Amino acid sequence: MTQSPASDALSGTLASETRAERPTWPALTKGWRRKCPCCGKGAVLHSYLKLNDRCSQCDLDFTQARADDGPAYLTILLVGHLMAPLLHVVYFTWRPEPLVTFSVFSIGCIVSSLYLLPRLKGVVVAYQWARRMYGFDTKS
Repeated sequence: MTQSPASDALSGTLASETRAERPTWPALTKGWRRKCPCCGKGAVLHSYLKLNDRCSQCDLDFTQARADDGPAYLTILLVGHLMAPLLHVVYFTWRPEPLVTFSVFSIGCIVSSLYLLPRLKGVVVAYQWARRMYGFDTKS
């Protein structure tokens, strides 16, 4: 006996509801710490931005994770939205010399970008795991 496409969709929906829940916010905090979103113990990255193949603790497969340009875009977005108003306030409040302004804000942009980039990569991978994207749907 064959089932109709509507009943197949309904059974797929019921099957997806019975899978274990993956709360997003705890996964994002684990990703921010650059830890495995599943267990929170193993490292997601083994160098500055290189993903591990698997979690050393729970054996979660990271090879399907697709962070691509997302972390870089988010880093630029956050650093730009933090530095632009700060530059405006500093310039109109104290009127520093242009070379001082350039030096301080260039170093600030570089340091904050280097700090945020690996953390945001961990967040993107954790978000993909929590939402069961890109092959993360096979293991709870």
